[in-house]
Amino acid sequence: MYMKINQHKSYSARLLALVFVFLLSGCDKGFEELNTNPNAYTEPVVANLFSYNLIKTAGESDGNTLYPNDKLAGAMMQYFASLNAYQWTGDKYLAKAGYTDGLFGSVYGVELKENSQIIAETAGSPDQINLHHIAQIWRVFILHRATDFYGDVPYSEAGLGYVSGIYKPKYDKQSDIYPAMLKQLESSAALLDASKPSYGAADYVYNGNVAKWKTFAYSMMLRLGMRLTKVDPALAETWVKKAIAGGVMQSNDDVARLNHTDGTELNFYWSGRELRGGEGVPPSAKGTGYGKMGQTFVNHLKNTGDPRLPFYITLWPGNADPTQLPTSTIAANQKGLPHGYDYSSIKTLIPGWTDGMLADYSEINLNTVASNSTPSVFLSYNEVELYLAEAALRGWGTADPKAHYENAVRASMKIQSIYPGGSSVSDAQINAYLAQNPYTGGSFEDQMKQIHTQFWASQFMNNMEVYANWRRTGYPVLIPTNYPGNETGGTMPRRLPYPQSEASLNSENYKNAVATQGPDLWTTRIWWDKL
Repeated sequence: MYMKINQHKSYSARLLALVFVFLLSGCDKGFEELNTNPNAYTEPVVANLFSYNLIKTAGESDGNTLYPNDKLAGAMMQYFASLNAYQWTGDKYLAKAGYTDGLFGSVYGVELKENSQIIAETAGSPDQINLHHIAQIWRVFILHRATDFYGDVPYSEAGLGYVSGIYKPKYDKQSDIYPAMLKQLESSAALLDASKPSYGAADYVYNGNVAKWKTFAYSMMLRLGMRLTKVDPALAETWVKKAIAGGVMQSNDDVARLNHTDGTELNFYWSGRELRGGEGVPPSAKGTGYGKMGQTFVNHLKNTGDPRLPFYITLWPGNADPTQLPTSTIAANQKGLPHGYDYSSIKTLIPGWTDGMLADYSEINLNTVASNSTPSVFLSYNEVELYLAEAALRGWGTADPKAHYENAVRASMKIQSIYPGGSSVSDAQINAYLAQNPYTGGSFEDQMKQIHTQFWASQFMNNMEVYANWRRTGYPVLIPTNYPGNETGGTMPRRLPYPQSEASLNSENYKNAVATQGPDLWTTRIWWDKL
């Protein structure tokens, strides 16, 4: 995926025009024009801003990828485990400011910059109505990740420092943020107009397709509506029904994704690039890298006969040499690293342990789900179908939970074909998996467990969303770790603390947020995460 920047007007053509104006207006006029750099933009090019905004939201560095998605949420959800206590802190619930601050800094310092400019530039322009409202929909996507991680955060004034000089935005209550986000999705979806201009090729997600953005808005509405089931079931039902009526994703063709290629930071998939590096599982480490696959996830894949296993994980020779993948991905040979141990304490669990034994444990597959060319998937049809399964279970949607559940499984396994080195799981394999792991019905909680354990198995590497969904549903059932000195007393974290800089740089609003929400701790529950 390459940045498509409009070419500047040629210097000579611009200079000739300026000279012509100068001659017409006399020697005492035109100095402002002559002092303008002909090779610089004086007004933002909205399409280019949107392209850049999509790229930076997909990954601006470790801050909104490796740290929150993998080392924190991914490890807390027991996809990953590590013996290095202060590299993969989510495995042990340990504080490390750069990690817990990462998403906050990326959202407010990077992701909202171009987005805020686009919204300001296009406001009130009938011909730019699609540009404006697609950006508004994207703003909801950006900010819902922040509020889901931290709770009360700047929302109504978020990003206004880039356009209005508001550098100390107030923190809004999450109980206000969620209704505001849902109403924004509703109004923006309704105002999208296929007869008006869109972003075209500058839109790396849907290529300017307005109908697809409307579908994305309603699918986001479904995601956010479902988030409210614990705190306000009636409100959740209202918004879920609105989303379904509006039109959510119907197939993998609707998936919201940004494609990547191996290259510069504007091209590659950041999580893949970082997992291949020194903090993850570099092939040069020959299996002794820090970020191993967790025992909980590996055992689940093996016990359920999941055909996604070789797509997700491998032993280290397959990462060092892709020609080894047929043998390095054999399910029976995979081993997940136990959670919550370090290089010393692992010896109490496994007598005779040596650090060289780490090479026997599975790694994420750097050739497929964590390649530099892996697409960033923002919202998938698989996820939508699992929400629809729950909606049907609650009596809010159409069809029956089993049908949506099986659609979700098929969508997850078929979408592997869009990944590098991936191929769709065959129908025979899918049918065998569903036969081995049938949707058996049962009580409400039995069915919730089936739906959302599948959510966890299907949404690997959408780890921030899995963490949010786990806090709402409690599934899959995970046994917390209790590493010495952890931040939670051996319970699963419910949020991340705010960056320490907020206490000094935006102190009044920070203090108000803490007074309203509760102590700035890992264990403080956010509004929708009600007991």
